[in-house]
Amino acid sequence: MRFLFYSHDGLGLGHTRRHLAIASALTALAPKAAVLLATGADDVERLGLPLHVEILKLPGLRKVANERYASRRLRIPVGEIRALRSALLLTAVKSFQPDVVLVDKHPFGARGEFLDALEALCSDGARTVLGLRDILDDPEAVLKEWGSQQLQEGISKYYDLVLVYGQRSVFDPVAAYGLPPAVAERTRFCGYVVNEEQKDMQRNIPWSSAALEKHRRPVVLATPGGGEDGYALLQAFIEAATGASWRGVAVAGPLMPDSDLSVLKRSAARAEIELHEFAPHLSSLFWSVDALVCAGGYNTLAEAVSKGVPTVCVPRTSPRSEQLIRALAFERLGLLSTIRPEQLTRETLCRELDAAIKSSRPERLACANAALEFNGAQQAASCLVALAAARQDVPCREFVAIS
Repeated sequence: MRFLFYSHDGLGLGHTRRHLAIASALTALAPKAAVLLATGADDVERLGLPLHVEILKLPGLRKVANERYASRRLRIPVGEIRALRSALLLTAVKSFQPDVVLVDKHPFGARGEFLDALEALCSDGARTVLGLRDILDDPEAVLKEWGSQQLQEGISKYYDLVLVYGQRSVFDPVAAYGLPPAVAERTRFCGYVVNEEQKDMQRNIPWSSAALEKHRRPVVLATPGGGEDGYALLQAFIEAATGASWRGVAVAGPLMPDSDLSVLKRSAARAEIELHEFAPHLSSLFWSVDALVCAGGYNTLAEAVSKGVPTVCVPRTSPRSEQLIRALAFERLGLLSTIRPEQLTRETLCRELDAAIKSSRPERLACANAALEFNGAQQAASCLVALAAARQDVPCREFVAIS
């Protein structure tokens, strides 16, 4: 069985990390499967590749605004970078000939770059799957954006299955985004996708033992995710950690601009706060810290609440509001506390962290397990394997039906 996973990756690492989690579950379920992961994200190998997974590195994109992109490194016009990526994707599907393709979030890719490949896949009889995170954006914004591009109709035309990485009880994109009946009928809710990073993976983080040594103070970890827009969050965290009753450790993220990282390193050094650029299995540290400060990205929040770590979330509100919507939904379930970006100060962060550190971690974990399902990667993998098996007309004993 051959699988192609594609995501456009204009901002952050979320799309790629979800695909890595699903690829890991898929190759565990079908050890002879081959997965080609097409992504523009840099240094994907540093995140850890599952067996039988290979990377097709696309020239990087940088998101300028919603539906607006620029070349991340190549000094060429956006039309040329789009044509280059589109040609690479088309060549990949013709050469690799996948049985199933999984596309993350954008049905046709950035600026429609995946449409030619999608046409070729459908002509060849490959099965096509669209994976959607639980929340894309405010419904009004999605309806406006999708309506102008006729994406609802495009999904109905080109995709055999839609997988939602979330739960209908938390947010229902079928209703919120006006998916037509034909698409609603082929939509499945998987539960939340989390990377299975255990506590023993901390051995792959050389500084973790020293950083997390308790002494007599609790340890608070801060991460803005990929870090491209994480400067304000980490600057506020460093100010809050200075002279606090807890010990601060921060991970900036591999996408943070060098200029921002340099300023933060100087601030952290003055405050005697540990600041690191990257940690390959960051969520494995969630088991050991007393509290977490983070942005509201899908992967970070899902992995944090799945481990019961007391969490203070400062969600991004631009260019999309999906992080705020998710954070508030999780807050209503009692899984974390939220600080809106415009309310982020040293005082508000200290107050929320003091409350988080004093909270009961076992109670948070029990609450999360009662409210949410975290087997989304396994559920998605089962669906993909079943589609591939059906195309090849071979038995699939491991298929797990989901709704």
